[in-house]
Formats: sequence, C-alpha cells, structure tokens
Amino acid sequence: MRRFPDEFADLLTARGRALLAGRHASAGALANPRCRFVALDGLVDPRRAASVAGLLDRALLPHLREMAQPIPPETIWEETRNYAERLPKVMRQRTAHLDNVRSAAYRAADGIGLISMLRSESYRAFAAALGGRALKRRYGLQAIAYGAGDYAGPHTDHHPEEPAAARGYLDLHLSFSTAAVRDQYLVYARAGHFTEMQEVTRSGLVTAYRLPFWHYTTPLRARPKQEDKARRWVLLGTFLFAPEKAQGAR
Repeated sequence: MRRFPDEFADLLTARGRALLAGRHASAGALANPRCRFVALDGLVDPRRAASVAGLLDRALLPHLREMAQPIPPETIWEETRNYAERLPKVMRQRTAHLDNVRSAAYRAADGIGLISMLRSESYRAFAAALGGRALKRRYGLQAIAYGAGDYAGPHTDHHPEEPAAARGYLDLHLSFSTAAVRDQYLVYARAGHFTEMQEVTRSGLVTAYRLPFWHYTTPLRARPKQEDKARRWVLLGTFLFAPEKAQGAR
C-alpha cells in the first residue's frame, strides 16, 4: 500500500464495517463504565494492514521526535521513608502529534493520506460505535513508533486539570508492526491489581480505552538480530465525550 484510503471504512473488513454500523457484538462496549479496555482482531483488512508499518517507516519515521523520560534518580536517593516510592510517568518511544498543520510530521502524514483517513467521518463514527455514546467533533491525533526496548511505564492518563477530560474520555489505537517484532504487551489493572495482559503487536489490531485507568506497555522485543527493523506503530485518536444532552445524536 502506497497511500491510505480517504475513508477509514475502506480499510475495514466486513466485521469492521459491521461494528461501524453498530451490528458487531463489541459495539457500545465502552459505554459500560466497568469496561475500560477492549482489543479486537479481524476488523482491519489484513492485506492492507501488512503493508502499513513499512509505509509509515518510509514516510513518517524521520519526522518523529524521541520521547525519553527515564526514572528520576531522586525517586530512590531522596526517599526518606521505607516503601514511599512515587513513580512519575516514564517512557521511551518516538512520537508526533498530527494536529499542527505547519509541522513536518503533519505534512508527511498528509502526503500519504493518513490525515484524511484519520479525519474521515467513518473514523470518528467507528470510535463512537465502540464508545457507545456521542463524541465531540474535534479530537486529537498522534502517531507513536515503538522500537526495540521502547515502552511506557505505569500511568493512568488522567487529566483532572482539564474540565472536558476530567471525568473520562476515549482513546482509539490502531497497531501496525513490522515482521521483525517478537512481542509487546499492554498490561492493565482490574479491581486494583495489574492482572490483565493483552499482546498488541498483531498488525491491524484495534484497541480502545475508556480512560483514565492504570496501565502500562512492556518493552518491545525484537526477533533475534533484527532490533533495528523492529517497530510497532500506533495511530492514536483521542476523543472527548459530548455533553449528556447531546447523546441522542452522533
């Protein structure tokens, strides 16, 4: 694939289009406040999914910035009480927000049709179908590339200082991996413990999050002697819920 389709619906299988139309078993799954995370296979055309990581490597990877936030040494050496550790959000990955039309990453993404697809009505409708409620029309876009050893430490993605997001919001992730990737896992909490784990490197995997909740992404592992080629791409949309009075219309 040399270019993304204009409509997200054109990337979907029959099962994916069924979800878009609200006829899939997982439609509305995240409307239940007790459901925080879903992972769905078979929604994205596997032939197209297989070529997406290569396209993103060629066109977008050079325009990402490295985001490396290591564990601060003071979390150990300035601690004054036993077991009083406080870990901030730590991570290592490459990323770009795709909302700034003047950025090189935006121009590169636009040149391969990625912006048009992620701004298409069917993409937003797909997120609403998983969320089971109306979403605000404006939403954020981001591309993340995990290489060998890259990860995201335990965090909640809670934004209490932002009124529109403080009571929860929806993230939609599309994952695409190169053949050099061995594995990577999303670990998340249920009933206050990190008991749940989902392998996330299958190309075309759709994951959706009702945030905030505790989760982390394990270090990406490459196949032997292929560390430089191992990459998992995540195309991420962040959606705010529309006010309750608007829930009757999407």
